[in-house]
Amino acid sequence: MIENAEAYKGVRYKYGGTTKKGMDCSGLIYTAFNEENIELPRTTTLMSKDGNWIDLKKAKEGDLLFFATNKNSRKINHVGLVVSTNPLQFIHSTSSNGVIVSSLKERYWYFAFVQARRFL
Repeated sequence: MIENAEAYKGVRYKYGGTTKKGMDCSGLIYTAFNEENIELPRTTTLMSKDGNWIDLKKAKEGDLLFFATNKNSRKINHVGLVVSTNPLQFIHSTSSNGVIVSSLKERYWYFAFVQARRFL
């Protein structure tokens, strides 16, 4: 799934998108897993209720990280796929930069983090 997701690096953000023409955060994850014949729910909210909750310290490549990026809300609205663990980095689609890799060490993502889940 990581290689699948990384093939979309640089693709622009498009709400509801699941192709190289544009994709949103859950579209990227949904597509990367689907290319391995692993079915996930299509939306971030549904993904965040599926799979198995894991402690962030035990996160490994292929796990999903969920975030709440709206001020004053802890409602999950963003998802990323762990691509490396030291430091913890994840690939995701942002509205400002499209599909990129970010680090959980970045202050913004660190404070927005809500939970990690394992689907494999």
